[in-house]
Amino acid sequence: MFISIIIPCYNEELVITETYKRLTTVMLSLCHKYELIFINDGSRDQTQAILQTLAEKDICVKILDFSRNFGHQCAVTAGLNHCTGDVAVIIDSDLQDPPEVIAEMLEIMKKEQANVVYGVRKNRKGESWFKLFTAKLFYRLLNSLSDVKFPLDTGDFRLIDRKVIDQFNQLDETNKYIRGLISWMGFKQLPCYYERDARFAGETKYPLKKMLKFALIGLFYFSKKPLNMATSLGFTCIALGVLYLLWILISMIFSLGSAVSGWTSTIMLIVFFGGVQLLTIGVLGKYIGNLFDEVKGRPEYIINKKVNF
Repeated sequence: MFISIIIPCYNEELVITETYKRLTTVMLSLCHKYELIFINDGSRDQTQAILQTLAEKDICVKILDFSRNFGHQCAVTAGLNHCTGDVAVIIDSDLQDPPEVIAEMLEIMKKEQANVVYGVRKNRKGESWFKLFTAKLFYRLLNSLSDVKFPLDTGDFRLIDRKVIDQFNQLDETNKYIRGLISWMGFKQLPCYYERDARFAGETKYPLKKMLKFALIGLFYFSKKPLNMATSLGFTCIALGVLYLLWILISMIFSLGSAVSGWTSTIMLIVFFGGVQLLTIGVLGKYIGNLFDEVKGRPEYIINKKVNF
């Protein structure tokens, strides 16, 4: 079996050498042919220089050097587009997902004849309560809104076979939510439970702003329910407006008091219905923006240099 390991990297000079050592140790112990595909996603530190040194010493190390930072999902996509293995492992370079789990994933794939083995985090060390809470909330919210059911508490860390890789490489979407797309494909997919470690060194490359953007991609690319919810909200507001109008007319006819004696009720209605309109326009705008990105047909990434390919 030939195994491709896909490792996206962005400003990981403090950890990349250790990542290489641990991955190499694991792969040598498995006695399989392998390639380590490092994707340098526009790093501004010494990541590329370190990778270049590793590639000169080890022919198994291959590098895709991007022309700029295109994002984690684009880096993973590039790795899958260029890998030649019978199976591929997607793993981040920060060592939060232990490379030693790969052996267990391979065992599950062989024993169960699975096409995909995805990592499920039993515990997540070194992460704040806020990140843990928002991650759990996001996965459950996405599952409740999406037409496709995704495994909970999972990331991109997974083992996929050549059949899945070939199908993935036929997808033309620009803004990919890779874990969602692989779940959407079907085939036989099984979990592998593991303890997620704290980051070995450096700092997270996914601050709150990027996490929110990534979450919205997953939501709007796999669910039309926000559109349905906006429509339902519009009908609800119309119904409330009609009821309010009837109440005002009845109050005027039967002298029950005027609901429009001051500015309060008027301003309340303007703010409420204005907010509903802006919300629904925003939801529509998000879907239209996604369409705009797709129809431009730009490449997902641009490669500056390939090493050892």
